Amino acid sequence: MTQLLPGTFGTLLRYWQGGRDLELIFDNAHLRISAIGGRVARLRIAPSGKFAPRRSWDVVPADDDFPIPAVALREDGQSIRFEMGAFQVIYQRGGGLWFEFTEQRFFRLEELPAVQPGGPLALRLPVEPGEHFYGFGERSGLLEKTGSRMINWATDPNHLHGPDVEAMYIAIPFALALRPGLAWGLFFHNTFRSEFDLTQPGELNVKADGGELDFYILCGLNPAEVVQSFSELVGRAPLPPLWSLGYHQSRWSYNSEGEVRDLVEEFRRRKIPLDAVHLDIDYMDGYRDFTWNRQTFPDPAGLTRDLKARGVRLVAITDAGVKVDPAYEVYASGQAQDAFVRNAQGEEAPGYVWPDDSVWPDFSRPDVRAWWGQQQARLLAAGVAGIWNDMNEPVVFDRPFSEGGGGTRTLPLDAPQGPLDERSTHAELHNLYALGMAQACYEGLEHGLEGERPFALCRSGYAGIQRWTASWMGDNHSSWEHLEMALPQLINMGLSGVPFVGVDIGGFTGNASPELFARWIQAGALFPFCRGHSCIGTIRQEPWSFGPQVEDIARAYLRLRYRLLPYIYSLFWNASQRGDPVMRPLLYQYPEDPLTAHLSDQFLLGPFLMAAPVVRPGVRARSVYLPEGEWYAWESGEALPGGQHILAEAPLEHMPLYVRGGAILPVGPEMIHTGEKPFSPLTLEIYPGDCEFTLYEDDGHSLAYRQGASSLRALRMQRTAGQLRLSLGERQGSWRPPARKLVLRIYGVPEYSRLGHTGGLYERNRHRLTLELDDDRAARELTFRL
Repeated sequence: MTQLLPGTFGTLLRYWQGGRDLELIFDNAHLRISAIGGRVARLRIAPSGKFAPRRSWDVVPADDDFPIPAVALREDGQSIRFEMGAFQVIYQRGGGLWFEFTEQRFFRLEELPAVQPGGPLALRLPVEPGEHFYGFGERSGLLEKTGSRMINWATDPNHLHGPDVEAMYIAIPFALALRPGLAWGLFFHNTFRSEFDLTQPGELNVKADGGELDFYILCGLNPAEVVQSFSELVGRAPLPPLWSLGYHQSRWSYNSEGEVRDLVEEFRRRKIPLDAVHLDIDYMDGYRDFTWNRQTFPDPAGLTRDLKARGVRLVAITDAGVKVDPAYEVYASGQAQDAFVRNAQGEEAPGYVWPDDSVWPDFSRPDVRAWWGQQQARLLAAGVAGIWNDMNEPVVFDRPFSEGGGGTRTLPLDAPQGPLDERSTHAELHNLYALGMAQACYEGLEHGLEGERPFALCRSGYAGIQRWTASWMGDNHSSWEHLEMALPQLINMGLSGVPFVGVDIGGFTGNASPELFARWIQAGALFPFCRGHSCIGTIRQEPWSFGPQVEDIARAYLRLRYRLLPYIYSLFWNASQRGDPVMRPLLYQYPEDPLTAHLSDQFLLGPFLMAAPVVRPGVRARSVYLPEGEWYAWESGEALPGGQHILAEAPLEHMPLYVRGGAILPVGPEMIHTGEKPFSPLTLEIYPGDCEFTLYEDDGHSLAYRQGASSLRALRMQRTAGQLRLSLGERQGSWRPPARKLVLRIYGVPEYSRLGHTGGLYERNRHRLTLELDDDRAARELTFRL
């Protein structure tokens, strides 16, 4: 190839293109650009010219696992253009290197970073005026992150963490950037401690303590296209069991079998929905994983059997630290196969956590993951339905728990880890520790549950954690600030590819006030993962703990969640297929609306339902932004024009909730647990406009859906002059729901036309028309006059 003249990158010595790869060899670095898909590329920069080998723990498949897209190389002596359809990368002498999509430049490298092999890494990227940044995994603070510095290092922060905390439990080095006409993403493919720094005006600075400058660059016309592409890279969440989408109740701790039974009886007596109870660490024998305290839990199998008969599952916690005790079978078996992380001196890396002297499994090894998964059989044999994985950043206390515990250290960074043929250190594998534990848990459950779907919950994680587990945001605090923070925190997790997320409703540490709990349960009832949890030494925070008024509010909003489960379950199916978040910012659906860029205190549940929670004390009315189009108040059905702010009444018992015009919202009956009524009858709440929605159903508990035992039904609506046409497509798939009624509730329709319909019952009130039909396989076409 022709040598180009020296430029800001130094001298380009040679270049070539082969298959998906473009290689650029400069005098001070080697660049490889790989076309991964039509809108995804990989950029690697190696100062020594040698790229790191792929590791077995990599969260992204090998490049060759992706089909090679159509590519073309064009050159003119002054520039090189590598075209991947509408997505291209351009190198120009004197102008640097950049990516381009829809004639917009992004990820512009104006100079090559000066790095030494094995040393720290740094890269500076200019930020365009008006560009906004989201994602970054689990973060405190508000939604948009310009002005923030975010460290990617799995960390147990202080319980009172605020917007200045730079590292939290889950480290996902992914940024989503948005500007008019363009969305683009950046995944820093590096597991060492790293950071994204947006504190300098006009700059995004990326740093890492080691590894390689290795990036996946993604682009699209809107945020959805980028998030979908990112989830395809790192993996998507499997379908959860339906019961896990119900309400979970937890506390540190429910201390005995009798207390758990009384708790469930109280939920049932008060007719408050409940599907799961979580057991914190005190159910164990001396904080030993996979054991029971037989004095307080003498018959765990009998307990789980009786709870399941009442529609309640038991979820048990496990911690990453294993007690050092030669008489403890889990420790002895792990030691026999050298399962635990050793320090640089070759000894089992010692530390303290709940059981005092502890060691930690090396989950980067496949054999250790298999061993850990097998240990879970001890809990499954007792009927435990799900596993809650905690303390897996991993956290190491600075003194024994029996002497007060505390501290948030971790394993030695020079501790060797990994299979013998690809050894590394904890410095590289720290961020992946919880991911490996979650994989071990899920795979062990998948084997041990014999055809039932696993449910796992995990505190820490890395990119791709959604493949194995639901995630909660760790030890939050009973404060208005943490309620407000929960909304952008969960939204940014969804934008980072993790859809099954929640926070401890009411706050973990501290004591919620009645008003705070009421507002939290209203919002939390619409979080993808819905669990109330509280800390030892705090007041009780079960829904009835704050008096009759708050109990009524909790009951009403949890019942609303259960009514919405047909819609929520379909959203989880969509997340498993496309990667779209279940809980979304308004900018996800309205990216060209500048008023959505910083909107942190409203969110969308899927494409249709918008919540405007109250997150400050004493507020009884709040400003709500309605984007363009028509909106309907959920409770009254009143139509409201969009493109405006409104003042919404918000008495304590009411959270403003709206449905977008052009929505088909499937809902079910009120239930006190998910197995009570199998979505019968099924109601379609229909709000006039244009839309498509796929209703997904299956048996809700088995893995048979993987072999096609499911039901997909395309729901379409088209609004034309004077008419509303509704299409209910024929069911696809081998699964069929039980015989049931299908109720159509159409809003904003003054008169019903019988065109295409010859039967059924219907009624009309001021805002809606209701029809009742037999739900069968056949396609239906209905028309309504407007």
